[in-house]
Formats: sequence, structure tokens, C-alpha cells
Amino acid sequence: MQIGVAVEFAWVNRSYQVLLSTNNTLYCHKLICMTRFLLFFLTGLISLPLTGQPLTREEIQDASRDQFNEAMAEYRSFLAIPNTSRDKENIQRNVEWCLDAFQKRGFDTQRIVAEDVPHVFAELHYGEELETILFYLQIDGQPVDPREWDQPDPFTPVLKRKEKSTWQTVSWTALEEGPDPDLRIFARSASDSKGPAMAFIAALDILAKRSLKAPFNIKVIMDFQEEIGSPALPGLVKTHRDLLQADMMLIMDGTRHLSNLPTLTFGARGIATMTLTVYGAERNLHSGQYGNFAPNPVFKLSRLLAGMKDENGRVTIPGYYDNIGLSGEEKQILNSVPEDMEEINTMLGIAEAEKVGETYQEALQYPSLNVRGLRAGWVREEVRTLIPSEAVAEIDIRLVPETEGERIVQLVRDYIKRQGFYITDAVPTASERKKFPDIISITHRIGSRPFRTDMQSDLAVWLEKAMYRVFGNSFIKMRTTGGSQPIAPFIHTLGIPAVAVRIPNPDNNIHGPNENLRIGNFLEGIQTCLGILTQPVE
Repeated sequence: MQIGVAVEFAWVNRSYQVLLSTNNTLYCHKLICMTRFLLFFLTGLISLPLTGQPLTREEIQDASRDQFNEAMAEYRSFLAIPNTSRDKENIQRNVEWCLDAFQKRGFDTQRIVAEDVPHVFAELHYGEELETILFYLQIDGQPVDPREWDQPDPFTPVLKRKEKSTWQTVSWTALEEGPDPDLRIFARSASDSKGPAMAFIAALDILAKRSLKAPFNIKVIMDFQEEIGSPALPGLVKTHRDLLQADMMLIMDGTRHLSNLPTLTFGARGIATMTLTVYGAERNLHSGQYGNFAPNPVFKLSRLLAGMKDENGRVTIPGYYDNIGLSGEEKQILNSVPEDMEEINTMLGIAEAEKVGETYQEALQYPSLNVRGLRAGWVREEVRTLIPSEAVAEIDIRLVPETEGERIVQLVRDYIKRQGFYITDAVPTASERKKFPDIISITHRIGSRPFRTDMQSDLAVWLEKAMYRVFGNSFIKMRTTGGSQPIAPFIHTLGIPAVAVRIPNPDNNIHGPNENLRIGNFLEGIQTCLGILTQPVE
């Protein structure tokens, strides 16, 4: 391009000499000035980022491979920063990393704080006439127990290859000749959700290297407390409504469909949690001296929990499924997702599924009731011959848009009361213990609210075009995911639709030991983001 411009300027100079030999000197100067102006103008246009030119599938694939090694190096350094939600010191390091990462890529960035919780906002503004898309990135991760991980440090990423039935560590040099799709990176937040964040950043780098720009304005909000329910997020969105305002929202978080095909998810269930503590004697008792005399609270709690579901797995609490029904058309949309119930059962290692819905997709449309943890006394090597003084059950309830968290929690409380329990919110007093044989304390918290976006909306049509350009028909659209995301504040406060763009493999062990991200998913994640960032908004 520089050679071409030089030739054109040479032509102008030659023309200038010829024209000066004529008698109309004023005309000559005007013509030369106009020509030079046009050349400078065109040269300036050439150097500006281009827009409105979607890359082809082949260009996207080639560009993602070219960017892979650079992105992988930055991804590894990102994963090496511990990011447990309540670890304030290291969360601050993640905040600084994110500020620096987006500043280097030309974004205007700022730290915004709500309830003493930091968030990072970044913006790339191209023009008032363009649509604005808000991207949500989750940066924090779940706690880790290093003893349960098959590597020295969960925050030092390792590369592994599956050999027979076990994962074996391999050298990072295995990626020097190119991305091997079946290798995996093992580290906390590899998939949930630093991997998707890094795929998005890598796609931005590809645009910059090709002097391209997105055909829309970009805003990014980074959340550092998603794993504990983003308690400060609703207030943050209200306070910074003008800053965050956009036309639509994309959530770079969540696991793909079981098929591991690229996935768009148009909703998420909310979550409410409850802690149920059933009390026995005021202290642990010797099981020999007081067995057959002092009631064991474990049996009381067991009977209470067992009565909450029938033999088919359906919740028996009256009113639990009120206002929820699936039409024939809705069932057709849900079950267009390619799934085989027998294959799913085999993958999970179960004989048969609960019968809340006829299929996996239908089951996700109903509120769940799960016992996520139990505690009473000691087990295994620490077992003791005692009657425990209390038995605790931790409950999580996944909410759907047709149900209110407060209403569902009240239904559970009412059910427990009908079973004859005296309900308190603290350790019972001596007088309460003397008066009531069955005592339970109940505490609860309403976390993320559910949301659902119309699968025929303009946002849906636009995303489908981007996905088709990259993957053809080989992608999945899901009405909702079973998990929860703190997106409702954006939807309700900003009045915008939201869709989750799913990148990680479904067998990624999120929240548990040995969390991982498949290399092929990371590469396709970059391609997904690149397809979206180059898709014109019509």
C-alpha cells in the first residue's frame, strides 16, 4: 500500500511539471492541490480500521489458529492469579490484570465499586449511530482444596492428554506445532470462566491486527463475585445505569450442551438457598448410654427430606409447580435439541432419570429442589459412637421465570410447619427445647433471579447468523440452562435482552477438583467471538 501511494505521488509531481509548462498557472496549482488532498484523504481511509466486512469461515479459522499461541501464553498468565471470590488481595490482582488487558487494546476503562466490591468496566465507542452490545465476563472462581487436585497447584495450569482412562501431564511444547484439540488445560477457572474471557480478548486482538473494527459499540462489565451470587451487582447496575446502557447483552459464561457443539442459551434459572438445622439434645451424647432414649435428629431430618419428593423425583410440596406448563409448540422447540435420554443416563451413570419432565430439556423448565449437603456427626476415619446434637441440610432451589424465590421459600417453610416442626431462626433456647419435641431453624437467601429471552427475537436472529457463518448448522440453541447467572439486574434495570454464548466442554469439572478446558473448545471459542464481533447488526 505504501508503494502504491508513492507511485501516485510521483505521478502528481510529474503532472505538476507538465502543467507548469502551460500558461494557466493558477489552474495548475488548484488541480495539483485537489489531487494531493484526495490522495491524503484516501491514504487516511486506508489506515483506519475497516467495518462492515464479515470474515469468511476460512478466514476466521485461519486467524484463530494464527492467534492461538499468543492467546495461550496470556491465558496461562491469567490463570496463575488466584481468584477465589472472597480472597480480596488476589481479586485486586485480577482487577488490575483486567484493567491493563483492556487498556492495551484501546478501551476506555474504569474501576467501579458497589458495596466495597470492585468491578471493571471497559468501552470501545465507534459511533452514536451504531448499536451497543454489553459483554458480561465472570473473572472469579470457586474455592479449591489442593489435596483433591491431580497437580501440585490448582492455580498453576498444566496441560494433559488422556491416555486410556487417566489424564497424563504433557509438556507445553506439545502445542508449539499447533493446537491439538483433544489436549486440555487443567486449572481453577480454566473453563469457568477465564477461558471464555480470554477467547473474547483473543478475538479482539485478531480484529486489531487486521485493522478491523466491530460493526457496533462494545461495552464490557467484569464481575469478581459471581461465584457467591454477585450480591453487589443489582445496586451497581442501578447506580451506573447510564454507563452500562446498551441495546443487548451477551454473557461469556457457562458450559456447552452435552453434545459439546457450540451453544447459545437464551435463559438461566435463578437460585434460592436454605439451611435446615434439626435439633436433638443440647450436646452430642454417647450412643451406648443414650441410644433408645435420646432422639437422633438425623432420623427426623431424613423423614422430612424424604417427604419432599415422591418416588418419581417430583416435589410434593403443594403449589411448587404452579403456573408452569409447556405447550406443544414449546415442547417441540425444546426437544429439537439433539439428545438421547439413554446416552445421557449412561454418561451420568444412572439407571433412569427423575420424571419432572419427559426429556432433559423439559426438566430444565421447572424449579428444582436439591439437597446439596448434609452434616451430622463424623464419618469414615473420624467416625465416633455418638448421637449428634443436630443434623444440617443445605438446600438449593433453581428458580424459573414463572416462580418467585420468596414464594417458593415460603412454600417450603409452610410444608415443614405442617409436619409438626417448631420453626426458629437461631439455636433454640432451653425453654424452647423443653416445650417443643421437633425443633428446626431455617435461614434462606435469594440469589440470582431467573431470566429468559425470546428465541425468535432480533438478538437471536443476529446471533444465529454469526454462528451459522462460523459453524454452519453445527450449533445448538437452548431455551434455558440449569445453572444460574446474575443477569436479571441488567435485563430488568436496563430493559435489554440477554443470551449466553457457551464455550467450555460439558465434562469440564467446573466448581470441583481438576477443572479443565479442552483446547478445541478454546479455539472454537475464539472463532465464536470473532464471528460475533464481525457480524453486522441489522
